[in-house]
Amino acid sequence: MTEVLTQLFIGGAWVDATDGATMPVDDPATGEILCHVADAGPKDARLAEEAAVGAQTAWARTAPRARSEILRRAYELILERTDELAHLMTSEMGKPLAEARGEVAYAAEFFRWFSEEAVRIDGGCGILPDGRNRMLLSRRPVGPCLLITPWNFPLAMGTRKIGPAIAAGCTMILKPAPQTPLSGLALAGILREAGLPDGVLNVVTTSRAGEVCEPLLRGGRIRKLSFTGSTAVGRLLLAQCADNVVRTSMELGGNAPFIVFDDADLDVAVDGAMVAKMRNMGEACTAANRFFVHRSVADEFGRRLAERMGALVVGPGTRDGADVGPLIDAAGRAKVAELVADAVERGARVLVGGRTPEGPGHFYPPTVLAGVDAGSRLMDTEIFGPVAAILTFDDEDEVLRRANDTPWGLVGYVFTRGLDRGLRVSEGLEVGMVGLNTGLVSNPAAPFGGVKQSGLGREGGRVGVEEFLEYQYVAVPVV
Repeated sequence: MTEVLTQLFIGGAWVDATDGATMPVDDPATGEILCHVADAGPKDARLAEEAAVGAQTAWARTAPRARSEILRRAYELILERTDELAHLMTSEMGKPLAEARGEVAYAAEFFRWFSEEAVRIDGGCGILPDGRNRMLLSRRPVGPCLLITPWNFPLAMGTRKIGPAIAAGCTMILKPAPQTPLSGLALAGILREAGLPDGVLNVVTTSRAGEVCEPLLRGGRIRKLSFTGSTAVGRLLLAQCADNVVRTSMELGGNAPFIVFDDADLDVAVDGAMVAKMRNMGEACTAANRFFVHRSVADEFGRRLAERMGALVVGPGTRDGADVGPLIDAAGRAKVAELVADAVERGARVLVGGRTPEGPGHFYPPTVLAGVDAGSRLMDTEIFGPVAAILTFDDEDEVLRRANDTPWGLVGYVFTRGLDRGLRVSEGLEVGMVGLNTGLVSNPAAPFGGVKQSGLGREGGRVGVEEFLEYQYVAVPVV
């Protein structure tokens, strides 16, 4: 097992919080404390800022190939330590080991992808319309960045932000979620081993996010914020960025519709539903939240989905054969239970699951609800748990209207055998991403992000590095 890192990482050194504060990291499968990590305060944030600002000029001048090779070495180191990183992630977050290993591979791929993009950042030149001036365009790093990652994909969300920042030549302060700081600290150790210069990446773990992040965003030296989390927190951070016009990219909440038409292949649709709903125990912004199923196939779809969901094995992520681990904490489980209770009170039928189990850990069983009333709270609340809520519809126009009737627009899923219908409905959905006959849309080579209150900007793909770059235009008169 790799060493568990528990200190702050600032300026290339592992240090305690200046006030000596620590915070516990819990095992969601047992509720017991795994370890304590440094709990950063405002002084630590300033030290991290000084390190990032101090390293920016030299790092921006580093050859693109050198940045690329660091990312490539880090990619290889992550894969070499797949089992160690998977166990670490399962311990602090709860997901089954098989799924954690999948996340390690997914996380590593962001470093490989952006290692290739680092050497392809280009500019341009041309003759301006007056014929007397030349235009030179170059790309420059936006500057020191604050990266705030969530707890649900603690390794992959780190690499998805760190990778393009390194490729672009930006220095960083990473603030992992307090529930899952160990994966972020492990990334810092790997990048240090891969040759990342001191000060380029700084990691501050903290339970005092407001005290740490707001001074950084209002201070004028951080030039970019990349945040993944709730829409409510995203709004607060946008306000804090406004005074200094800090560039932002935000991946916020979702309320994904999962649409099954009468001509869908139900085997494919149920397979897709299992992925779209049960990846990460449903604790994903891309998780299917509202299942709209054509009335003629709703009973059969519900029966098949309940059979598949009911066959999943719930248990600690480290246990052999476990398919579904615990939710992240007691509050997360209580929220899911309350949403299910509200739906049942409004007439929903429980096809499987629906009861909070006794015993330690924050477990909740895979649950399928049929006949859900459109006024149920889980229709306009991100469930973030293993609950599939099925509603019926009769025609295409109706389901598009209902699917779009939400302030969020991250992802949608469409299942139909008709190509025309599939493309028409995909284009009609007000979302940033669509899974057409698939329940999985995330891929490092694709632009990830949403519209409306699901966020700003994109992560991954060729556009991912663009979020960390500015254009500079130089006018050159030619006499």
